[in-house]
Amino acid sequence: MHHQPDKSIEEIILEDGRYPLEAVQFVREGLNHTIQMFHPEKEPGQRQHVGGDQLCEGMKHLAMKRWGFMARSVLKGWNITSTRDFGEIVFLLVDSGWMMKESQDCIEDFDNVFDFQEVLERDYEIEI
Repeated sequence: MHHQPDKSIEEIILEDGRYPLEAVQFVREGLNHTIQMFHPEKEPGQRQHVGGDQLCEGMKHLAMKRWGFMARSVLKGWNITSTRDFGEIVFLLVDSGWMMKESQDCIEDFDNVFDFQEVLERDYEIEI
């Protein structure tokens, strides 16, 4: 049951009001990044299912690569403070027809995949 989105991503985000556009663009990039991490044999843009936990790992990897120890601050500035927020954004896109999900996917797949503070900060201890 795939329908064309009837609203732009910008409209959906404005109506939802929880996350800025940058956050949603990051999640969409994160999805592509995750597919390449877990399924390197896929052509970019080719459909491939990834689960919530995999997607969170991919997001973490992309955030660290892009912002290093600033990753947590950047994400926090976009109201993303836990892996559940990645799920909220994904399901916002799924519900509005911008992303696909499998029948077994649920928002709970994104609960507590890892602890933001622990992972995004501990992995960047700065040695004095």
